[in-house]
Amino acid sequence: MSDTIKLVSPVDGSIYMERPALNEAAVDKAVSAARTAQASWANVPLDERVAYCMKALDALKSMNDEIVPEIAWQMGRPIRFGGEYGGVDERTRHMTGIAADALATIERTDKPGFKRYLKHVPLGIVMVIAPWNYPFMTAINTIMPALMAGNMVILKHAAQTLLVGERLAKAFEMAGLPKDVFQNIVLTHSGTEKLLGSGLIDHVNFTGSVNGGKAIEKALAGTFATLGLELGGKDPAYVRADADLDYTIGNLVDGAFFNSGQCCCGIERIYVHESQYDRFVDGFVDITNQYKLGNPLDEATTLGPMAQTRFASWVREQTQEAIRKGAKANIDTSKFDADKDGTPYLAPQVLTNVDHQMSVMREESFGPVVGIMKVKDDAEALQLMNDSPYGLTASLWTEDVKTAEEIADQIETGMVFMNRCDYVDPGLVWTGVKDTGKGAAMSEIGFHNLTRPKAYHFKLEH
Repeated sequence: MSDTIKLVSPVDGSIYMERPALNEAAVDKAVSAARTAQASWANVPLDERVAYCMKALDALKSMNDEIVPEIAWQMGRPIRFGGEYGGVDERTRHMTGIAADALATIERTDKPGFKRYLKHVPLGIVMVIAPWNYPFMTAINTIMPALMAGNMVILKHAAQTLLVGERLAKAFEMAGLPKDVFQNIVLTHSGTEKLLGSGLIDHVNFTGSVNGGKAIEKALAGTFATLGLELGGKDPAYVRADADLDYTIGNLVDGAFFNSGQCCCGIERIYVHESQYDRFVDGFVDITNQYKLGNPLDEATTLGPMAQTRFASWVREQTQEAIRKGAKANIDTSKFDADKDGTPYLAPQVLTNVDHQMSVMREESFGPVVGIMKVKDDAEALQLMNDSPYGLTASLWTEDVKTAEEIADQIETGMVFMNRCDYVDPGLVWTGVKDTGKGAAMSEIGFHNLTRPKAYHFKLEH
């Protein structure tokens, strides 16, 4: 008898759906079918593989009106934001647009009498272990370029967003993708570990927690599969003395609280030059107080529940610890009627008088809380931004491009923004350092991480 995966909706605590997990025999069958299909798929011309992906993109668009409320029920994002199709469209179109150049054969013509070139060869079976917070976009980051590059894709989606995997499978079916090239499977944690340790998977892309990444690495040990990890983050923002304050405040409030703070590159800590500090905090608090916390199926709701009660409990614990250590809570959460302890409904909170002895400034929150610190200069801000075990993104808010570039060179992250935040640019590599992980997605580098180089050295004269 197989295990059952149950999806508990954060909207009302009900079981929104449940699916049986595949047993070992069914997993072996799925992987074997993918391996059989791989050779023929790799021989399909690139433009045809790209065309299948574009057809699947169109199929997703046709389902968007159904997908948007499904996302709300599954992980709590308000329907007013319209789902993730815009991001999926942008990323897919960019990757299809650069596929031919990124995957092109590289000719070496500097030695007469020889034919020498490099090819980007598919890795084989790529397994995508996708998270719930941006369930379509995070999965698409790997799925589309992996298929374009000639790989098979096996998707294991988070239990919190099981329907997303089914929607993606339906989209590829509607696109006419050959059988077994893309497969959506439902697995338990132990079933996932067994598959990873089997040696049958060639590459794994995982987005999730640091502990999850460690478990993936342990399960893969000795298989020599390649691995991409996008793990935790504690993304900082630095507001310099010359920042356009009105513009900066609005963008950073959104960067901190969109998706209830459950964004991989969401703003979790802010450092403000002392000359701007008081005005910044006042403006930030004012906008934060305008959020409406409630049922994500209500068009008026701007802040939905967190995906699970335990996630909200962690943020509440971090906030209370900071207050016990002297932090000031600037938001009266009693004004948010839906905020209830023991539920995933959590009001936003803005903390001041914080320091790096507090968990909320050092450990990932992944929820609607942000700490704001006053700094005296660039050097202090840089030291604090780098005082973290994580390194995904950082944002600088200034009108001085040259200084921003100088500071950016010293920030220990995979990406640095100026005057924007919380965005994945498909034309630039998406990567992190330190405990945020390794590997890369998007851009031509994303294609290169989903292929292996193969060298051809032919001597024509002998």
